[in-house]
Amino acid sequence: MGAIAGIYRFYGQPVHLGDGELIMSAMDAYPADRRALWHKSHVIMGCHAQWITEQAVGETLPHYDPQRGLAITADAILDNRDDLMDQLQVPHPLRAIMTDSEVMLLAYEKWSEAMAERLTGDFAFVIWDERKQLLYGARDFSGARTLYYHRNEQQFSFCTLMNPLLALPYVHKKLNERWLAEFLAIRGVFEPPDASTTVYHQIHQIPPSHFFVIQRDRLRISRYDCLGHEEPLRLNSSEEYEEAFQNVFQQAVTSRLRRTRRHVGAHLSGGLDSGSVVSFAARALQQEQRPLHTFSYVPESDFVDWTPKHRLADERPLIKQTVQFAGNIEDHYLDFQGRSPFTEIDDWLDILEAPYKFFDNSFWLRGIYEQAQQRGIGILLNGARGNYSISWGPAIEHYAQLMKRFHWIRLTREVNQYSRNVGVGRKRLYSILGRKAFPSLQKLAPLGSSTDDLPQLVHSDFARRTGIYDKLEDRAFIGIGSTDDLPSDPLEARVQHFKRIYIWTTTGTSGCKMSLRYAVWSHDPTNDLRVIRFCLATPMEQFVHNGMDRALIRRSTKGWLPDAIRLNQRTKGIQAADSIHRMQRDWPQFIDELDRLTRDSRMQDIMNMPVLQDALATARHGMDTNQAYGPSIKLLMRSLILYRFLQKNL
Repeated sequence: MGAIAGIYRFYGQPVHLGDGELIMSAMDAYPADRRALWHKSHVIMGCHAQWITEQAVGETLPHYDPQRGLAITADAILDNRDDLMDQLQVPHPLRAIMTDSEVMLLAYEKWSEAMAERLTGDFAFVIWDERKQLLYGARDFSGARTLYYHRNEQQFSFCTLMNPLLALPYVHKKLNERWLAEFLAIRGVFEPPDASTTVYHQIHQIPPSHFFVIQRDRLRISRYDCLGHEEPLRLNSSEEYEEAFQNVFQQAVTSRLRRTRRHVGAHLSGGLDSGSVVSFAARALQQEQRPLHTFSYVPESDFVDWTPKHRLADERPLIKQTVQFAGNIEDHYLDFQGRSPFTEIDDWLDILEAPYKFFDNSFWLRGIYEQAQQRGIGILLNGARGNYSISWGPAIEHYAQLMKRFHWIRLTREVNQYSRNVGVGRKRLYSILGRKAFPSLQKLAPLGSSTDDLPQLVHSDFARRTGIYDKLEDRAFIGIGSTDDLPSDPLEARVQHFKRIYIWTTTGTSGCKMSLRYAVWSHDPTNDLRVIRFCLATPMEQFVHNGMDRALIRRSTKGWLPDAIRLNQRTKGIQAADSIHRMQRDWPQFIDELDRLTRDSRMQDIMNMPVLQDALATARHGMDTNQAYGPSIKLLMRSLILYRFLQKNL
């Protein structure tokens, strides 16, 4: 666990040790339990290690085995160690002390390039096979750990972070203009779909679900498939599905907790995903007489809630019900007084090494990592991917498909029950379903379309110069991450969600780099491969059933979560509703910096300045707090974040 780095010189040329030291020195700002370099001939490997699991404490990385002629550097926690060691026939007395890197070397010897698809967990690693004169490395399926590289005619250099690579004398810091144009053109919080690119022209990355091989001085990058072979799961009853889900989810939650003696923490909101993770973790830790520490963001005390009745800006009432019901929890409610999306910009740019869009939640996301570090947390749980795994179950989309296929009897029964559960009239529901099922027959655009919510931020001339001008008319491209980018059939949409690796790269990157900054390892059991495989194999009827959306997790957490949380289909939490409220104390500085931005010649070449000027005029004399999710604040904050990044780095 931690950060890895290395250099492979082509044509057998000796590696320069000074270059390896440059990379490692550039990571000195990050906490480490051990820092080491290994080199031989034309290969150098480094590891800036953070010890999280018991097996990692005292582990030597990079590790070289002269008898097998294998060297490895790894940033990894494996969650399926037991299964792997069964398949690898590791003697039982050795299993408890065997490190993850040793397991990975055994897996490489047995399966060679096919090993990555057999691993479950968060990982990025590189192996040097001396006998085959082959360099092999891989990144986990969803990109929970990063792996960047630079390649020229002399060498291949890699690192968990970008800035250490930029410290090398042969790597030049040059803006990747096409990446930036696509970044601006995509209206959601997502990055460009080519996950091999970065904001820097000479820095690339191994995409999630990919491995690389260098042999005979040729680089080959290929995708591996860890989700493509799932057979439909056919059980005899709903109760059997619930029991099977509980077993696989419990395994996903506890596979790491029992491998560390450090404290365990978790994000906790008032919803199903984080609540389910917390309830399973708290019960498992209780058996070891260890408490679970939960961290919950709450608005500042003087915030006046503007949100509608069915949304909760302050989720404490729901959170406390989960805490009391689950037990064995030390709960912390954090308002991060004085912090705002505006005050967080510089820290986040340092952490991410790139511009970002998810400013709304930035102040509390980083704040929770800080609090976790101060309390000695080693593993910080979350349920970020639950919407497409454990709590998937899009009732409206499913009912629209029933309407489209004229399954009237079943549709009528479901809508009647759903109407009672959510408190929405049947007439209104049928109107919504009709527009979703038959959008071509409606005068209005289909519900859920989001690409028209935000004006285009990229300058048309900049888009033309970078070769993406035609993409500005492509609703699927500018709407990446929205309903415009996914099929209307919810089953197919979920499959596409997991196939499109760029959907999750932003979250993986931020989680990886935050964990490095604070030596707190983020872990999402809802993103566990075993859980995802189970959910993909489970029939639709288990997820939407008897007027209940997200039905599988609601049924499966009976006895784990209070009914007020488990069966709640009417009220939802809403995060960072107080973001503009928090910024008001710094509003003059905010406007002043935006004025400087509009006069900057480089920004004038990049940005659609009339759109930005309109948003600035709206905000100049203040902005209502209820505009926290509106287009103007998005345009202004995204522009300002980019401006700061360019000022600091290029």
